[in-house]
Amino acid sequence: MKKENRRNILIRYGIIVVFILLLSGRIVYKLVDNTVLSAPHWNKLAEKELSEIDTIEPERGEILAADGSVLATNMILYTPCLDLRHPKFNVDSYKTAVPRVADSLAAHFPKKSAKEWRQYLLSPLKRPKDKWSRSFAIVRDISFFECELVKTFPFPRTRAKAPRKGKLIGFKVESRSVRVRPYGAMARRSIGAVGVTDSIKRVHGKYGLEKALDSLLYGKPGYTKKVPLTTAIVKWKDIPPVNGYTVRTTIDIKMQDIVENELNKMLEFCEADWGTVILMEVATGDIKAVANLELSPRPGEGYIESRNRAVLGYEPGSVVKTLSMLIALEDGIVTNIHEVIPLGAKWYYYGKKAIQDSHFIASADITGVLEQSSNIGMAKIITRRFGPNPPAFRERVSKLGFLEPMNSGIAGEEVPNFIPLKNDDLGRQMLAKQSYGYCTEISPLYTASLYNAIANDGVYVRPRLVRGLIGNGIDTIYPVTNIRDRICTQANARTLRKMLSAVVWGKHGTARHFLQSPLVRIIGKTGTANINREGIGYTRGVNRLAFCGIFPEEKPRYTCIALVSYPKRNAMGAASNAGTIVRKVAEALYSRGMLDYDDSYTKGEHNNTPVPTMYASLDPGRNDRVQKSLSLGNRKAVMASPAKKAGGVPDVLGLGLRDALKTLESAGYQVRINGRGCVTGQVPAPGSAVRKGEKIYLTLKE
Repeated sequence: MKKENRRNILIRYGIIVVFILLLSGRIVYKLVDNTVLSAPHWNKLAEKELSEIDTIEPERGEILAADGSVLATNMILYTPCLDLRHPKFNVDSYKTAVPRVADSLAAHFPKKSAKEWRQYLLSPLKRPKDKWSRSFAIVRDISFFECELVKTFPFPRTRAKAPRKGKLIGFKVESRSVRVRPYGAMARRSIGAVGVTDSIKRVHGKYGLEKALDSLLYGKPGYTKKVPLTTAIVKWKDIPPVNGYTVRTTIDIKMQDIVENELNKMLEFCEADWGTVILMEVATGDIKAVANLELSPRPGEGYIESRNRAVLGYEPGSVVKTLSMLIALEDGIVTNIHEVIPLGAKWYYYGKKAIQDSHFIASADITGVLEQSSNIGMAKIITRRFGPNPPAFRERVSKLGFLEPMNSGIAGEEVPNFIPLKNDDLGRQMLAKQSYGYCTEISPLYTASLYNAIANDGVYVRPRLVRGLIGNGIDTIYPVTNIRDRICTQANARTLRKMLSAVVWGKHGTARHFLQSPLVRIIGKTGTANINREGIGYTRGVNRLAFCGIFPEEKPRYTCIALVSYPKRNAMGAASNAGTIVRKVAEALYSRGMLDYDDSYTKGEHNNTPVPTMYASLDPGRNDRVQKSLSLGNRKAVMASPAKKAGGVPDVLGLGLRDALKTLESAGYQVRINGRGCVTGQVPAPGSAVRKGEKIYLTLKE
């Protein structure tokens, strides 16, 4: 029996020894394999792992209005989460805490009731335990201060001497940066938007200024890199990102609001498809406002921001006659503005189809050709010189700089398209049409820039939407530049302005019934173009109506162009809608003292013009915000000394979140936020005597 036991023991020992030997052999084999046989493969993997690069995204620059108001900025949104599979997570403790947590959430995030919050918090526990979320979102996309508030709620914690001082179990916070526009739809197409545009999921500008200036706004990414020094030592190399520049635009918030307001009212009044307006400063070419509204395809939504038609080319109609007349004056085609040109009902010029005017004109002098917008007269003038050689007309337009890129800062700019003409009968027919606005495509931006040059005594200033850059140690203002120092003589520019004055104030002017304002003297040119619809052609009554105006006549300050496409009713010519928009804009600027008149001009009944509203938005609350923002005064002064504002709590009503946070935090207050967008409510009220360190509750709404 003892011998048998001894034998069994020896067998067991033998098995153990064999196992150890096999294991040792395996270890030796793997060691040899890893260090010798497969060394190149493992070294390659190790090098790859150790050289891994983590990209650090830069902070995108802001887009500012001319007065420093924020048009586009970044905001960090936070999402507090729970790891339901955390080793210390206790289901019973969590279920016990849920009712009190739900009450806290309902009090601060009333989008759900306490009952709904309880149901939501318990919902992930209905799944199998191995399917529980490692990142269950408690509440999504909230501010930093709201996130800090959520941390104080009675979630399960580790033990601690003081209540709610223990460490939260499984609690973590995720964050993301979003691009926000505090003024919502205002100038949305010009400002633009951002999105993921490449394969590596980086966020860049998709259209508008965001795209045109993406290289400046985006900045330069940084990275963190693991660099192997030896087989055992790794060095972390950090290259910090370079944040994007903040772009200062030329947009004036007040003017932008006026323009959008007047455009929307007219589009609704005449039931048009779409419209666009540009307001430009004569001396600098600064684009003070640009609006694009289009009838929404969704019923009941009204007019919304859509395509940036301000920079897209269209057959301009008669507004281009001013360009033709400029060339005629400069080139000596016209030497006597009192010359009378016979017109009549029709004029056949190298074709079977006659050139006609919208109304019968027996004859007119040179000024009368523009005043009464005669197609026949304009064609007769231009064909005097260019009829024998039609291609030369396009060359002449090119010499003006009119066919060159503007580089205004707006993405999507289209250079005018003057169809190249041949020296034949068809070329002569098309030449005549080009002289009065057909067989060519010109954007409202280019048309406005031409009229701006005439208002500027012939100096062809480059339109600009970008005024300067801020960031990375610089704060610069871009200088005003010219496309051409002069496209016509000062004398011819003044002659053209007299002709444009006759369009509005002359006895037979096409705009005399609608644009003779008692407040501000406007000059300009009407334009009606039949729309060439694909598969249908030109249809009578289906028109684009335009007016490009300059005001005040005695001292030109602004150029404004309005374009209205296919009005269905109350379409009594271009002056009745597009021209009326320009007149309303001019009168609103006049009433607000924005035309450099003396104080006497701002007194009287006309000064009771109501504060403009944001018709580009469907949110009625935005009207109140914008009205408030218009009375804020110098926002930079508010930011510089917030604690002194109103003798107490600073007034942040109407500000965007970022500005509001900076203002209140720099004044020493804690901020609690509900909602997103601009500040519509503030408790305690502005000016209240509140001690530093106390909480200020803000209500925001987009």
